[in-house]
Amino acid sequence: MKNKCGLLSLIIGIIGCLVLPLVLLTGCGRQAYDPIAALEKYNVVWDSPSKDAWGTMPAGNGDLSLNVWMEESGDLLFYIGKTDSWDDNCRLLKLGRVRMRLNPNPLLKSKAFKQTLKLSEAAVEIRCGQGQEQVDLKVWADANHPVIHVAVKSKKPVEATASIELWRTEPYELPTIEVSDVHFDHYVPGNKHFPTIVEPDTVLTGLKDRIGWYHHNRKSVGPALAAKLQDMEGFKQEDPILHRTFGAVITAERAEKIDDLNLRSPAATSHLFSIYVLTKHPSSPEEWLKAVEGLIAATEKIPCKTRLQAHRQWWEQFWRRSWIDIHSTSPNDDTYILSRAYVLQRFINACAGRGQYPIKFNGSIFTVPNPGSPGDADYRRWGPGYWWQNTRLPYISMCTSGDFDLLEPLYRMYCGDVLEMAKYRTRHYFGHEGAYFNECVYFWGAAFNESYGWTPREKRTCVENESRWHRWEWQGGIELLYMMLDHYEHTLDEKLLKERLLPLAHEVLTFYDQHYRVDERGKIIMEPAQALETWWDCRNPMPEIAGILAVTERLLELAGDKVSAEEKALWQRMHDKMPELPTRVVDGVRMLAPAEHFADKHNIENPELYAVFPYRRIAIGRRGIELGIEALNRREDRGNFGWRQDDIFMAYLGLTEQAREYVVGRARKWHEGSRFPAFWGPNYDWIPDQDHGGVLLKAVQAMLIQTDGRTIFLLPAWPRDWEVDFKVHAPYRTVIEGQVRKGQLTKLKVTPSSRKKNIEIIK
Repeated sequence: MKNKCGLLSLIIGIIGCLVLPLVLLTGCGRQAYDPIAALEKYNVVWDSPSKDAWGTMPAGNGDLSLNVWMEESGDLLFYIGKTDSWDDNCRLLKLGRVRMRLNPNPLLKSKAFKQTLKLSEAAVEIRCGQGQEQVDLKVWADANHPVIHVAVKSKKPVEATASIELWRTEPYELPTIEVSDVHFDHYVPGNKHFPTIVEPDTVLTGLKDRIGWYHHNRKSVGPALAAKLQDMEGFKQEDPILHRTFGAVITAERAEKIDDLNLRSPAATSHLFSIYVLTKHPSSPEEWLKAVEGLIAATEKIPCKTRLQAHRQWWEQFWRRSWIDIHSTSPNDDTYILSRAYVLQRFINACAGRGQYPIKFNGSIFTVPNPGSPGDADYRRWGPGYWWQNTRLPYISMCTSGDFDLLEPLYRMYCGDVLEMAKYRTRHYFGHEGAYFNECVYFWGAAFNESYGWTPREKRTCVENESRWHRWEWQGGIELLYMMLDHYEHTLDEKLLKERLLPLAHEVLTFYDQHYRVDERGKIIMEPAQALETWWDCRNPMPEIAGILAVTERLLELAGDKVSAEEKALWQRMHDKMPELPTRVVDGVRMLAPAEHFADKHNIENPELYAVFPYRRIAIGRRGIELGIEALNRREDRGNFGWRQDDIFMAYLGLTEQAREYVVGRARKWHEGSRFPAFWGPNYDWIPDQDHGGVLLKAVQAMLIQTDGRTIFLLPAWPRDWEVDFKVHAPYRTVIEGQVRKGQLTKLKVTPSSRKKNIEIIK
């Protein structure tokens, strides 16, 4: 009997060894991963107050931003930003700053302090003092309403006073004009200077139990000036700046108004301040105030407890959409730093990604005063404009993370005013149909004035931009189309397809169809042209060739049966016009090239590698990957900071160790003057640099998952010693959840299950 039992145990053990991997792979018999619980280790915690605004923590609700810190004085401060607070000079302003003072000072008797960014609900929580002197504060921006709350709880009664602190108190001239500022390079013979005058905010008077302020654009500098300069006055458009009004009103329970700048909540063990923020355009100050009062009344009808619960639910749903949680052994090892960077950058995107306008690459809505311009939290290097090559980078990861709602502001601007103006500009400048997208645009669609040039139209030698940096840099329309194809392929959203994607495809491809001639073989000749900002004298640049090949193939595959025969013929015709991807031979080795012909180098991009990313013509699962690897190895310019995409290129080429080195190095490069570990920069841009973080997100994703049509590649550049739990999104409404342990995929859940057959695990 004893021997029989031993034999039986051995058999069971053998069966167990065979079955266990299968159980793990199918996700059975394992405790489910809880992304909310796992998120706690990435909360940012400080044990001391901050000296100034460079020690801020970010929070927001998608449209409103908060830069929160407590000073050693015991005062709580925060800047308020908003995605649509454009002033009369087209500068995206901070709304203002609020100071919260407690009496008695909770840090007076004890230096006990803990400040936490609680990621699960996008709140900054501060505990200061101890014992009977302990005070707890909580600051958050409601995910579903345009209101910021500050809650105070204490052991003993304390008095709380909110104060408005403004720096735009009288008209003043900007000390420096940044690139893309409306008047940049605006000089005439005799060096006449056109100053940029910042207009003051207005403090509300006559309010009974509340305080507030607003900024009203009584003039508009940019749109009319750009229209006249660029010979676009025939394009009819409502002035997007004139009479734009934005500001805030502060209320409190048991409020006592001290004066127009200070609101006191009398001594008690709990306080609740609410800051209601609104932009209205066009609007008079009186109309704006009436709208704010209506907003306050409507919001207060919903109990604060109910709104807080809904706020928490929104953030919980956000965090449950997707995750990439790389395991670590200490708070300073590579995997922890990288995984934290991934989480914090995605959080920052969500805090600024649901407003009226796209995320600003150079600081988003989280800028703080520049040391060179004390007190001016509105400063951002490179100014108020949108460069496409920079603007896209916070967005390139959003399909994989399932953050499709955050893409809406990007589409709204580029498929709205920018596209309509581009269609008019194409007809007016070139006399044919279609639309080309300038690399550099203001939010209403006009080119930057310094890019277009200050020479009057009748005295110009070219109809395009005078600036050689951007004269023929038009591939942004192709890339936007490619990104929208990614979105449609993931969601199969027919409304997106019909209302935005197909109209954009028609205009962009019609431009290239009608604008350029063909050779005797029927192949397009794009000349004069340039390869991004880097190579100025080109024929058939790589980004355009790779991009048009990619978008036309995907259009035919995804929507070929949803359009007219004429439209389908346009797609096929443009595909057939494209020559082969440009290559060159160096030292006897062939590799991707920036263009068929290229000369006159000025910037440090690598346009030859756009065949790898974003257009994925050369990638895992496709022919010619060696051409991409050779081009990467011999690239003239390299780095892993700012907008450089080397980390992404490496991942798409399956170069695991190179990708690891670059992306970990990127995660460790936050701004040395900022306390928050995901405020990158300034790099090429400004602080916090959203390009740096945007590339990081996409690089990590591409190491874990890549797709090509219906094929899903898992672990294509994933280090074998990185253990991870993940949930990501893939084309055709597919969600993939899994875990990697000891170099093996030990759990995999695919929804719908029918898509499992399309997965290839790269080892």
